[in-house]
Amino acid sequence: MNGLVLVNKPKGYTSHDIVGIIRKTIGIKKVGHTGTLDPNAMGVLPILIGEATKASKYLVEHKKTYIATIKLGEKTNTLDDEGDIIEKENVPIIKKEQIKDVLKSFEGKQMQIPPIYSAVKVDGKKLYEYAREGKQVNINPREITIFKIDLLEFNNNDLIKFEVECSKGTYIRTLCEDIALKLGTIGYMKELTRIKVDEYSIEDSISLEDLTKEYIEKNIITLEEIFKSKEKIELDSRKLELFLNGVQLSYDLNDDIYRVYSDKFVGIGAIKNKLLKRDIIVL
Repeated sequence: MNGLVLVNKPKGYTSHDIVGIIRKTIGIKKVGHTGTLDPNAMGVLPILIGEATKASKYLVEHKKTYIATIKLGEKTNTLDDEGDIIEKENVPIIKKEQIKDVLKSFEGKQMQIPPIYSAVKVDGKKLYEYAREGKQVNINPREITIFKIDLLEFNNNDLIKFEVECSKGTYIRTLCEDIALKLGTIGYMKELTRIKVDEYSIEDSISLEDLTKEYIEKNIITLEEIFKSKEKIELDSRKLELFLNGVQLSYDLNDDIYRVYSDKFVGIGAIKNKLLKRDIIVL
């Protein structure tokens, strides 16, 4: 079994928890995800199975879409509702148009500092480990891109719900805090749902309750389907033998990944400097 299954991760589960559940369900050890979704977040978690786990290096680059809710007037040490409230203040009167303007100001490329309670590593140690030890650490900002951000709801002058489409590596908790600060107050991420990873949406995802081996076998997205937008390369029997043995083949094509066939789908190959090399084989 090789391919991808979309899980609608419930709140309270780690991404690794879901991987473990699927391993047990299908009896296959080779299972992985394409990017962590925090335990307090819900939504689309693409899970790779079998040889498709090797495709993770390509899929982690996909942009993602979230719906998030900010609670204004309070700050937590983790920037989400899992942490302790460390600060409170009265929220000034805020208008919807003001929020829309502030949200739009975050669109585009920018530098973002990951939260201290995160798995980002500094000197080989995860940031949350420093946080738990009460140690200060210098966190370097990272470039992210906010492609689109829109206000969905604003209630009681303290709850902002918005939708954001962003690049990999974007911390929505940090974004929520930055939005609150730009509105002249403090805030934390109260709720987060990932509704899309590239073309894969929450509507196409399955709940844990309905996840069975039979469902996965019937609905798994094959490696061929995952890379359906990539060009094909057809190999004759001789070239196929060379390709499978790791020999690089000359092709006057652009650097990219390609779907490789020899009567049937063989797998994924990568061309670099006009040379085709095997990458993911599903024969």
